[in-house]
Amino acid sequence: MLRIHFTSQDLQSIRVARRPHALWELVCGVCRLDARQGALEFGHWRRSVREGLAKDPRARRALLPLQTLIPPVGYIPDFLTPSVTGGGLAGGLDQVRSTSRTRLTRELSRLSESRPLPSWVSTLNRPGAKALGTLTRALELSCKTLLEPYWPRIQTAVGNDVELRSRALLDGGTSALLNALRPHARWHAPVLEVDYPVDRELHLDGRGLLLIPSYFCWRRPTALADPTLGPVLVYPVAKQPLEIVRASRDGLERLLGRTRTVVLADLASHGARTTSEVASAANIALPSASYQLGVLRDGGLIASHREGQFVRHSATALGLRLLDER
Repeated sequence: MLRIHFTSQDLQSIRVARRPHALWELVCGVCRLDARQGALEFGHWRRSVREGLAKDPRARRALLPLQTLIPPVGYIPDFLTPSVTGGGLAGGLDQVRSTSRTRLTRELSRLSESRPLPSWVSTLNRPGAKALGTLTRALELSCKTLLEPYWPRIQTAVGNDVELRSRALLDGGTSALLNALRPHARWHAPVLEVDYPVDRELHLDGRGLLLIPSYFCWRRPTALADPTLGPVLVYPVAKQPLEIVRASRDGLERLLGRTRTVVLADLASHGARTTSEVASAANIALPSASYQLGVLRDGGLIASHREGQFVRHSATALGLRLLDER
């Protein structure tokens, strides 16, 4: 858990990023690319990106150094996601390009403690070396490959979230704004308790907090590792599965996979089912049925509730609407 400690001054200095932060979206997107997380939310995006990479050797080469520096779990160097008050992607790339050698040495050394790094990484902090410029160009090209085709959807999702946060702030002040971060965080004044993979204490000490809504952030918020940097909290925004299906040329079965589509359709047709009944109807093993039901539940397409010794599953209104769109 991450515990963010506020002072009265910090409560007056909470900000919400009004637009997607391209480099945070890229870093989170690289994490999502090779993982199986969010089959509904990111499955079609992953397939589209992989198809594009297969046709574009230059884009594949650009992505390789990012996958080295951005592990799917664990520490990620903060210099890759600089705070940008203006200038968008261009401004962020300029800040990456101008990262000091001292900071590069510190952050890359920390990264090397958690995973082996190829020799080229050590050239990033050498005076006059071109490696940092090459990395910056790789970031720019990977933004075009991973983000640009989806940018309107990212902007819409982030815009919807900003509107939600704005209403909370107008209706109930900063306390309502922080309370609205549930289930990812819980506000127990003067501490915001954030779902986080490790235990951390972050004291804002009057610096305020920048909330950054993110499309590719998944399940739990993330933050800069260095507590001396400007405090930010990046948190996942709600996706719209119905819009994802409509935008997919491959349809629901391609998006969810055949097995999950069969499971969802069976629940829609027969009402509440136990896990064993789902496994029998879909002709799959019981552990596989439990896994597929979990994915559908995470996507909001089914609901599960216990009745005595059994857990029964049923399609939600969203799941029914998705099936109607096929």
